[in-house]
Amino acid sequence: MQLGIFARTFRRPTLAAVLDAVLAHNLDQVQFNMSCVGLPSMPDAIDSELASSIRREMVARGLTMVAVSGTFNMIHPNLGERLCGLERLAVLAASCQRLGTSIVTLCTGTRDAGDKWRYHPENASPEAWRDLLLSMQSALETAEAHEITLAIEPEVSNVVDSASKARRLLDEMASPRLKVVIDASNLFPAGSLQRQRLIMDQAFDLLGEEIVLAHAKDLAHDGAAGQKAAGTDLLDYDHYLSRLQSVGYDGPLLLHSLTEAQVPQAVCFLRQRLARLASSDGGAT
Repeated sequence: MQLGIFARTFRRPTLAAVLDAVLAHNLDQVQFNMSCVGLPSMPDAIDSELASSIRREMVARGLTMVAVSGTFNMIHPNLGERLCGLERLAVLAASCQRLGTSIVTLCTGTRDAGDKWRYHPENASPEAWRDLLLSMQSALETAEAHEITLAIEPEVSNVVDSASKARRLLDEMASPRLKVVIDASNLFPAGSLQRQRLIMDQAFDLLGEEIVLAHAKDLAHDGAAGQKAAGTDLLDYDHYLSRLQSVGYDGPLLLHSLTEAQVPQAVCFLRQRLARLASSDGGAT
């Protein structure tokens, strides 16, 4: 596994300064966000020369854009909002080749109209699932047209709130263009943290072969997605990393939900844990 980070962790006036900050921490993998070049995360348009210049800046520094964020509320209660998100996803997808990436990350969404990460009781309704399937079918048509992969992330406050729901969606869509982002700190409903190893095991058993990205952050309590820097709270990282290894995952491990000041400590923490894992399996990691 290679350590990486969300590029938007570093707030700088220019893209060059953002990427230099990534390099300063000896990281070479980034999940990109169009906000790093002064655009909305999901723009209405992306100039082709801008996209090409982003790639040039990355290549010049030996950086890899492993994914670009394309999150919008796929089950927003307003159909117009969903359609707008799908149109913007198409804009982003059309720029992926120039940007130098083939993965766009998604948020499966919530019935909460104001915050795509906030739980809503109607997320569990048949209507919410129907709307997710409709949005996802359109998104996958876009992915096929532009030869990219879409990566969903199970998260307790969204309609896909568990590994089993993610497995159901993968099976119902039956598309090689749909894969998974795993983030263990997002998997624990209220009252379940004492069973975190079991819940992680179930997630990796169901989704292990579909994982294309892994996120690294932490959580202070269950019942909501974690929003803490990796290694600062309750997640059993030794088990998380060992399960990533057990399913043969050797891709990027991406830090997020941390301040720039927390980056050195989080990087050190993860490198130590990865080194421990490597030593335990004879250096295979």
